[in-house]
Amino acid sequence: MMESVDMLPGLTEPYRLTEEQIAFYQRNGHIHLPGVASSDEAAIYREVFGELVKQFNKHKLPLSERGTYGRAFIQITNMWLKSEAAKRFVLARRFARIAAELMGVEGVRIYHDQALYKEPGGGFTPWHQDQIYWPVDTDNTITMWMPLVEIPNEIGTMTFASASHLLGCIYKLVISDESHQSLQQFIDEKAFEMVSYGGMPAGDATFHAGWTLHSAPGNPTDRMREIMTIIYVADGARLVEPDTQARWNSLNNRFPGKRPGDLIDLETNPLVYRV
Repeated sequence: MMESVDMLPGLTEPYRLTEEQIAFYQRNGHIHLPGVASSDEAAIYREVFGELVKQFNKHKLPLSERGTYGRAFIQITNMWLKSEAAKRFVLARRFARIAAELMGVEGVRIYHDQALYKEPGGGFTPWHQDQIYWPVDTDNTITMWMPLVEIPNEIGTMTFASASHLLGCIYKLVISDESHQSLQQFIDEKAFEMVSYGGMPAGDATFHAGWTLHSAPGNPTDRMREIMTIIYVADGARLVEPDTQARWNSLNNRFPGKRPGDLIDLETNPLVYRV
């Protein structure tokens, strides 16, 4: 571990997007970007998040005794509030600028971050849309998904249903066997183009919209799939009246004291980039 947080990579230098990349994202709702962090930067932060995942992992049961959601990954949210080192990564201007430019907005705030570590032998991640969990009044939400270790083809990355984000909310289903079956049927009926980016080096990243349908395979290897995600929302977004229990949970747990109609502007939703 670095002796000082100030010695950790600052991740401030801009990542130059092309107009073609921005257009691709807006058309398809997802994109793979190589080298968003260097291999050295990813290795340093892998150590940071690896220690935090060990500390805050709440799974006690073996994989065989967990449900579909519990087998999918170790999930730990708001890592940036648990460590100054994690904060340096999650609030990085480089990542936030990419998010803003892909969405075509002037500024972005952190909605939250998540470690998503898929254990050896871990199960698949069912088809779902992230935004069914978020009580926000905008479609301008985006997730950065970055491996901190090389992801081989046999583990794989996510599979996206291209342009599915243009339909908005499809079903109000949380991640489950039911969501997987219902959304797979919907995908088959609509004949979406399916895109998987396969294996991926540490420090590459995918970005996908909050309404983009996606899933991920299980982990048949003996290596942990170590992923950090950061969810961004456009600055100026407001909370809406929740229409599902999942959204009520998000409102109550993530926005204490806030009500529908209020701006998303708590200290836990910092502004991380503005033009």
